[in-house]
Amino acid sequence: MNNITFGQYVPGNSWIYKLDPRIKILLSIILIVVLFLLPNLITMAIGLGVFLLIFISTRISLWKVLKGLKGIMFLLLFTVLLQLIYTKDDSFTLLYTFKMQIGLYQTLIIAGIVLFYFFTKKFIPVKLIYLLLAATSVFLVMWLSRFNDFVWSNWDFLIYQQGIERAGFILIRLFVMIGITSLLTLSTMTTDINNGIEGLLAPLKLLHINVGVFSMLIALTLRFIPTLIGESRKIMKAQASRGVDFEEGKIKDKVKQIISLLIPMFVISFKRADELSNAMEARGYIIGEKRTKLDELKLRWRDYLCLVVTCVLMGLAIWSRFYV
Repeated sequence: MNNITFGQYVPGNSWIYKLDPRIKILLSIILIVVLFLLPNLITMAIGLGVFLLIFISTRISLWKVLKGLKGIMFLLLFTVLLQLIYTKDDSFTLLYTFKMQIGLYQTLIIAGIVLFYFFTKKFIPVKLIYLLLAATSVFLVMWLSRFNDFVWSNWDFLIYQQGIERAGFILIRLFVMIGITSLLTLSTMTTDINNGIEGLLAPLKLLHINVGVFSMLIALTLRFIPTLIGESRKIMKAQASRGVDFEEGKIKDKVKQIISLLIPMFVISFKRADELSNAMEARGYIIGEKRTKLDELKLRWRDYLCLVVTCVLMGLAIWSRFYV
């Protein structure tokens, strides 16, 4: 829960905080489209470099984005492993061959490593690194250990250059996508996101679509993500003080533990929604009615400049798609 940074706002005064929220949302969408236009690892690496330069210039801590990656680190590693395993072709460039062996003795050693990991992981503060060490140990057992008796299978684990390139390509793309969305939420308040979405969707009013309600729903959803995360953290600590362990136990026990977390979360969510509706009614908010704004959004020279630069990047991405 502590690793989720999406929806959190960090105060600052760099150039990105001064951009119009409509432009920031539009730029985020364009940059994500640019990521899917980049054709290979070299152009994706250039895109990563451009993103890092932009991020450094905003003076927002990159550590916040890296913390947000912890929650999906297992998915990223699993994706890399799939690319390395299933990228096979006679026309590809073979980099290395791992001679693997599995048998009775390897199975016993691996079972010991797994049992040792599950019994000791609760004492390790950095569980992700500990998991990687355990997985590496299992791999080394199958690769380096050699026994002549009770061997079930010998096979070659082939590493191709194309597999590494595809894995790196996907990793960089996911990292930059998360970084772009995090940059938007970290530098933009919820009310500004609401106004920005409403401004971008303003043409839909011609089709009699209530854009204000739709943008309000999105803004409230983004606003309450960190709030509910904080509430869930408090509930987990309260349950832990009563002896509930959310990380250990059988599957049946874990289901009960999750229920002990979900029920208070539902109660708190309904309570928060009721308090929010009362506060909005007290401030004269009526669904469907025309609303005035204290600060009207106006585009300035920096907004046009960022839009032009982003369009140039998109043009270069389209060019690289066909000519690189």
